[in-house]
Amino acid sequence: MILVIDLCYREGSLSRDEFVGPVARILREAGASPVVRHYTTVGAPDLEAADGAVLCGTALKDRGFAEHPGRFRWLSAFERPVLGISSGMLALAAAFGGIEPCPGIGMTDVRVVAPDPLLAGKETFAAYELHECTVQIPDRFIPLAVSDRCVQAIRHRSLPLYGLLFHPEVRNEWIIERFLRLVESA
Repeated sequence: MILVIDLCYREGSLSRDEFVGPVARILREAGASPVVRHYTTVGAPDLEAADGAVLCGTALKDRGFAEHPGRFRWLSAFERPVLGISSGMLALAAAFGGIEPCPGIGMTDVRVVAPDPLLAGKETFAAYELHECTVQIPDRFIPLAVSDRCVQAIRHRSLPLYGLLFHPEVRNEWIIERFLRLVESA
């Protein structure tokens, strides 16, 4: 089971259809069983049952999740693959480091700077971004990909934690499918 975590400002918001629904659809089409929970309702039973987790993106001005970094303390002990998408990457940073301004809307060219199974075989690719901030790379993370302006992908050095600033559910669904393969092989 893949736990798909909705970071939108409130449970059941319209943003869920835009940022959470496509991720759950991609996972279902790839053969997974996603279970969607709002970040305020994720509990120990959800985490214990999950083989992996995806922290979904939110609307541009929706950063309420960042006011509650304690809700993401479970990340350091989860030990199963996690993919943070856009705001999900910022939630990782809230748990392990910090964020800094770096607005971006639209298509951007992403350049892979470190080898990793998630992005293997790609040197560059176009991606859709929608964000106001990026991460200050936390101490235990390495950059995997960058654009001309921002860090676009990170990975924890020893835990299977990934962050993407761009939205693979809009373009680059293959990344979510590769993440599922990482979960299956863990």
